Amino acid sequence: MAADLEDLDDLVRRHDPDRWLASRFIGEPQARADVIALYAFDHELSKIAQVTTEPMMAEIRLTWWSEAIAEIFEGRPVRRHPVALALSDVITGHRLPRELFEAMIEPRFDDPAARQAGPLMRLAVYVLCGEWAVIACAAEGWVEHDPEQLKEANENLRGLPAKGFPGVAYATLARARRGAPDLERRLRLTWAVLRGKL
Repeated sequence: MAADLEDLDDLVRRHDPDRWLASRFIGEPQARADVIALYAFDHELSKIAQVTTEPMMAEIRLTWWSEAIAEIFEGRPVRRHPVALALSDVITGHRLPRELFEAMIEPRFDDPAARQAGPLMRLAVYVLCGEWAVIACAAEGWVEHDPEQLKEANENLRGLPAKGFPGVAYATLARARRGAPDLERRLRLTWAVLRGKL
């Protein structure tokens, strides 16, 4: 199982470096692994749009994940997939709300490339802070283009406990200049975590 967790961590590091980098600020190893499992799930959904151009094939893959999530919540046997197995532990261990997983999957039936940052952020915060949930998250793209939405996002995050901030901190990297070097991104993320502001 430890090898599987390392594999998921490496998967997220390679395919979702901003979220992976933010997860390094999660001090508790099990909580970090649980958040990484959520990010690996998001990657599995995101890659559907990358590996198929056929709407029917995309729908089949999305249905597979929708059924896998349903099986976990209904206490049925978990599919032998590393991400599904890890998610089962995370969902049952933290009593995560099913509707947030459905909110990550359903819009992709209309547009497989749709990104659902808000539900994913809420799930990460649930893992890190129990039932406390971000009311309105700074989804990717808001911060980069709209200072008013950045201000509103930071207002909404004011009550977020410090241990939950790494679950949303990567949104600050939307403001980093395109192609910014890794050191600059690390410094920007560190500064956001220290201040508790995007």
